[in-house]
Amino acid sequence: DVQLQASGGGLVQAGGSLRLSCAASGFTFDDYAIGWFRQAPGKQREGVSCISSSGSTVFYADSVKGRFTISSDYAKNTVYLQMNSLKPEDTAVYYCAAGSKTKWGGRCGIYFPRSYDYWGQGTLVTVSS
Repeated sequence: DVQLQASGGGLVQAGGSLRLSCAASGFTFDDYAIGWFRQAPGKQREGVSCISSSGSTVFYADSVKGRFTISSDYAKNTVYLQMNSLKPEDTAVYYCAAGSKTKWGGRCGIYFPRSYDYWGQGTLVTVSS
């Protein structure tokens, strides 16, 4: 079975850090781009960051650029999202998703979530002021 397991969320004070993990199983990890998305209460889901299947291309939303870093560990079939300088507006449920490279090629994107094939269950990040 294909599974994406997001973890690492929690409660942190503004200015703090968290590292989210997205562990993948059931598919060939390096055939897929991985994206991170988030949804805050009462708001639409938004793309946060993504990394291409080869790891050579990354992309960040303007709201997190310079604060968040995405990376892949192919040996562990895991993608990480290091989140620093967290702000209360980063509070949301964070989801990771996998999109086949037949759709993304050597790229990735965060503005077309429907182009992602598999989704994890989400992990809650709460940033207190």
